[in-house]
Amino acid sequence: MISSGFTNAPVSQFLVFSTVIGALIATITDTRYYLHVQIVPHVWGYGQFWRFLTWQICFTNSTEVLFGVLTFYQLRVIERLWGSRKFASFLLATLPYTTLLSPLILTFILRPLTFGRINHLPAGPTSILFALLANYYAAIPYTYRYKISPWAAPAPSSSQSNTQTVTSLWSRSLTLTSKSLSYLPPLQLALSQFPGSLLAAGVGWIIGTAYRRDLLPGASRWRVPGWMVGEEKKKVFEGLRARLDAEREREGGGSVLATGILAGETEGAQARQRRTLGDMVAEQFRGRG
Repeated sequence: MISSGFTNAPVSQFLVFSTVIGALIATITDTRYYLHVQIVPHVWGYGQFWRFLTWQICFTNSTEVLFGVLTFYQLRVIERLWGSRKFASFLLATLPYTTLLSPLILTFILRPLTFGRINHLPAGPTSILFALLANYYAAIPYTYRYKISPWAAPAPSSSQSNTQTVTSLWSRSLTLTSKSLSYLPPLQLALSQFPGSLLAAGVGWIIGTAYRRDLLPGASRWRVPGWMVGEEKKKVFEGLRARLDAEREREGGGSVLATGILAGETEGAQARQRRTLGDMVAEQFRGRG
C-alpha cells in the first residue's frame, strides 16, 4: 500500500514547509536581494563572502518555490526508503559540499574562463534538491514504460508486414517511464536562471552520485542523533512493545499450564461427581473399619 502525504517523512515535510515559509519571509522583509551571489560586485567589490553560506536558504521567486516544493514532495519516497535518520544525515553531511562548491567553481573557474560573462548564482536549495534527485534516479525503480511517437503509423505496403511497420514506428518513438514526469519540475528549476541555476543543479547531482558511491569522506557512515528525527521515542515504544510481547508469551505458556491444571481438576471433580451413593457409603464403612 502506497502511503499518501507525509506519512513516515517528517524531514521532507520540514523541507517543503521551510521552502514556502522562507520565501515568504524573504519577500515580506524585502531581503531577497541579500541571498543570490554576484561575484562582481558582491564578492570582489564589497567583500561579502558570507553570501557563499546563505545563498541556499530559500528561493526568491514564486515559480522556483512552486517547482522546488513539487520536487521535494516527490522525493519524500527517498526518506521512506532510507529512514528519516539517514535522510537527515545525508542532508547535513552533504551540506558543506552543496553550499561551497557552486560559488567557488563560479568564482575561480567559470567566471575567469568566460571573461566575466557568467557572474550570477541564483538563490535557493537547488544543489540539495538535485543531490536528492540523483539518489532518486538511482534507487527508485520505475513501474512501467511507454513510448511516444510524433509520427502516425504508415500503411503497410505489400512487401512490408505489420510487424515490420510497428518495429519501424517504435524505432522512431521516445521511450518514457513512470518516473519521467517527476523530472520535469527539477528540469524547469535547473533552467530557470540559466546558466547559474544549471551550475547549482549539476554540482548537486555530482555530490549526490558521489555520496551514493561512497566517494565523500565519512559522509555515508555518519548519522545524526536519533532524537533529532524522533527515533528515540520510537526505540522506547519498540522496547515497550517487545516487553509486552515477551510478557504475553509468558502469560500464554502459563495459561496453557493453568488450563491443563484446571482441566485435570475438572476431570477429577467430574470423576467424583460420577460416583454413586452406594460407592460413597462403601467408602464410609471402609474408613470406619
